[in-house]
Amino acid sequence: MAIRLATEYVKTCLQLTEAEMAMFIQMFVDHQASMRVRILENGNQEVVLLDDAGQEIVLSFERQSGAYVCRGTCRITNRNLVNLMRKAVAAFKGSAIVHRHYETYTMVYEYERGTVVKIMELRNSQQKIIYAYKDTMGELEQLFRKDEVEQEISRVKFQINSMLDLRNAIDETAVREHIDRRLAELTHHLFVLEA
Repeated sequence: MAIRLATEYVKTCLQLTEAEMAMFIQMFVDHQASMRVRILENGNQEVVLLDDAGQEIVLSFERQSGAYVCRGTCRITNRNLVNLMRKAVAAFKGSAIVHRHYETYTMVYEYERGTVVKIMELRNSQQKIIYAYKDTMGELEQLFRKDEVEQEISRVKFQINSMLDLRNAIDETAVREHIDRRLAELTHHLFVLEA
């Protein structure tokens, strides 16, 4: 089994309310993570986590419109902190691009609103997609909302009704034969559309 060397949050975005910020901090406290919180003069906060080698991992939360927003990067080697960050991104519906570095390859995870939407393997400067989220329900809903065929069916039915009214109003045989040919074409087209 491959040993993970480090996990790098290349691009992270967490947006927390004040209550969620307290829950975020409590999540790390509950799992005995070595940490401290700095509250800055302007209301911003920094959550400082200590990694295995005593390295500080600083997560800066900027106060914006009543919320705390964290955007940035960090590199973590402590397995407990890696798992806590993964849980935090999922729990607080964050977005992130995460590189999990192994000796011979890197796994790239893309999160949107707390959910993994893509997993890629990078090896020798080649990419291989392992997983990509497919919004099947969204695609089906979009397909359901397409009503071009129904509109075409309505147009053809209207033409057929108009031609039948015209046929009933005309006595000339040559014109009626022409209308009958056109009606045959329209009914065939209608059959194809409804199939």
